[in-house]
Amino acid sequence: MNSQKDSADRSAARRVLDHAKQGLDALSAGLDDGFIKSLDILAGVEGRVIVSGMGKSGHVGGKIAATLASTGTPAFFVHAAEASHGDLGMIASGDAVLAISNSGETPELADLISYTRRFGIPLVAITGRANSSLATAADAVLLLPAVGESCPLGLAPTTSTTMMIALGDAVAVALLERRGFTADDFKVFHPGGQLGRKLYKVDDLMHVGDELPLVTADTPMAEVVIVMTQKTFGVAGVVGADNQLIGIVTDGDLRRHISDGLFDMKAGDVMTKAPKATSRSILAAEALRRMNEWKVTSVFVVENGEPVGILRMHDVLRAGAV
Repeated sequence: MNSQKDSADRSAARRVLDHAKQGLDALSAGLDDGFIKSLDILAGVEGRVIVSGMGKSGHVGGKIAATLASTGTPAFFVHAAEASHGDLGMIASGDAVLAISNSGETPELADLISYTRRFGIPLVAITGRANSSLATAADAVLLLPAVGESCPLGLAPTTSTTMMIALGDAVAVALLERRGFTADDFKVFHPGGQLGRKLYKVDDLMHVGDELPLVTADTPMAEVVIVMTQKTFGVAGVVGADNQLIGIVTDGDLRRHISDGLFDMKAGDVMTKAPKATSRSILAAEALRRMNEWKVTSVFVVENGEPVGILRMHDVLRAGAV
C-alpha cells in the first residue's frame, strides 16, 4: 500500500466534497425572489415543464426532469441540440422551459431561447452568470453562486453540477409541497419500485369477499373448524346480528378448549372477545408492525366495526411492503 498516494487520493476527494459543501451552503444562503418567481411560473404551467441543457448540464437536466415528473410536476427533457432539428415541436403553448447553462452562453440553447420568446412560453434559467444571454432573456433566474470547480484545472463541471442537481431537487420538493402531493400520489408514479411497495396500504393487500373466514356466535365449533381449515388463515371472525366483529377464534382458542368438549360448544363459547383489528387506510408496513406487537399472523380489517377484509403477515412480506 502506497501511503503517500493514498493520502493524495483522500486529499483530492476531500477537496471535491468541501467544494460541494461550500457551493451548497452558498446556494442556500443566496436563495432570493428569483426562486419564488420561478416556482410561481412552474406551478402555474398547464402543460409540461420542458428541461433542456447541453453536456453535463444536459445530464443534470435529465435528472431534474425525472424528479419533477415523479413528484407531481409533469416534465420531460429535450436535448438542446436536437431542439434545433425538430424537437422544438415538442414544446407547446401552456408549457414552460427550464434551461440550464452554467455560463449562460451555450450556443445550442439559442434557438430554444428564441422559440420561447417568439411564442410567449415562460422561460426559467439555471445559470451561474446573472448578466448572461440566458439570464437576460429569462422570465426568472435561479442563480448559482460563484464557487469554483473542484477540478484542479478549474474546468470540469463538478461543484457547479452538484449545485444544479440540488437546486433542481429544491424546486421539485417546493412544488410538491405547494401541490399537497401525498404518499398516495407518489405510489401512483412508482408502482414498480421499492418506494412504491413501501407505500402499499392494507386495502391493497387484504383478502375480501368470500375469502373472509366469518361465522356467527351460534355456529357449532365443528363448522368453525371447517371454515378455519378451508379459508387457510388459521382464524375465524365471529360477527353479531348487526355484522359487527365481536370476537375471533384462533388455533390457540381451539387448543385451550380441546379438553372441554370443544365440538359440543359454539363459536361464542370459545371466541376471544374484542379482537385486535386494523383499518384499510393505514400503510401495510404499519399493519405489519402492529401484528408483530400483538403476536398474531393475521388480522381482520374493519370499517365501522364490520369486517371488510383480512390481512396476513405473509401477504405484506411477499409484497415487499417493509
